[in-house]
Amino acid sequence: MSDAPAVTSPAPVLQPAGAEATRSDWVERLRASSEYVAIPVFAVAVASALFALFLLAVGKSPADFIAYVWRGGFGTAFSFQNTLQRSAPLILTALAVAIPARIGLIMIGGEGALVLGGFAAAALAIPMIGVAPPMLTLILMAIFAMLVGGFWVGLSGFLRYARGVNETISSLLLTYIGIAIMNFFVEGALRDLSNPNKPSTKPLGDAYMVGKIPGTDVHWGFAAGVFLCVLLYLLLERTTFGFAARVTGGNYRAALAQGLPVGKLIVTCSAIAGACAGLAGFFEVAAIQGRANASLAAGYGFTGILVAFLARHNPLVIPPVAILFGGIVASGGLIQRRMDLPDATVLVLQGLIFVVLLTSETLYGRFAFFRPRARRDRT
Repeated sequence: MSDAPAVTSPAPVLQPAGAEATRSDWVERLRASSEYVAIPVFAVAVASALFALFLLAVGKSPADFIAYVWRGGFGTAFSFQNTLQRSAPLILTALAVAIPARIGLIMIGGEGALVLGGFAAAALAIPMIGVAPPMLTLILMAIFAMLVGGFWVGLSGFLRYARGVNETISSLLLTYIGIAIMNFFVEGALRDLSNPNKPSTKPLGDAYMVGKIPGTDVHWGFAAGVFLCVLLYLLLERTTFGFAARVTGGNYRAALAQGLPVGKLIVTCSAIAGACAGLAGFFEVAAIQGRANASLAAGYGFTGILVAFLARHNPLVIPPVAILFGGIVASGGLIQRRMDLPDATVLVLQGLIFVVLLTSETLYGRFAFFRPRARRDRT
């Protein structure tokens, strides 16, 4: 018998039993969540292709259009700051759509809440100018604008729960009522008689205007919008209130069966949405216009609907999408001058994106690549 030592094979390297499964589950979750990025991007690409065909049909170059959008919205420090400034009301009005959507409501009344909120802020400031300190006046203006906006959209939520009135129709009708109320007072009792050219309230004055973010030409409305996006994301995703809102939005009857305060949740989410739009109106008055007039109804509330849908009602995704559309809006004047196109050309692009985006909703869940393996194995 040989005395040579026995040759032993190296011991296998052991991995945790669930390591491979955990890695596979993570990949499957990433693949499933990527559907919510791929389909909106595809929708924007299709809408852009259709818009390019539209430009070719009217004898214009799509390449020139893209170049002017870049130059007018993002190409220089001045244009980019202008884009950020225009994206501020889009962020806030997009939140006015995204928050109710989490509870299953389609609110499109952000424009009316913005107009009424801005008008209410200006109306409150008029008797306080020269009497109260500017900082106190601005704080009260912002609070009052949010209260008025919250009441206006919250009214649609109350009608939805208490009377079963469709919130989309009621919020849209209330928008036009709100604009009419603003015009009634601006052209009547609160009109500044020293400005005969355009009906408006008395000017606030430089001392009662919101300043700029230090080192930029962007007012504080942009920072407030980003801050609210983070705050409302945490409210919806990390609190019991947000969980209850998601349960209600997922299954209304189940929420009632579980004893959740559905009516209070609907009205509260609607009021939060309106407060965001009202705050946008405050910044339009106190940082841009300096008074309340018909310029408040600039369509930011309707563009915010598109921003919210493209962001899939996720508050953290709203700011970058709003910046994209803010750049498109900011470049409208340059496109009009250089390409000899009407200002409504930008609205055509926004409309195409919205229609294609709504159509793309039917694509969710139809592609096997985005479905988890367990679901694919069962089919």
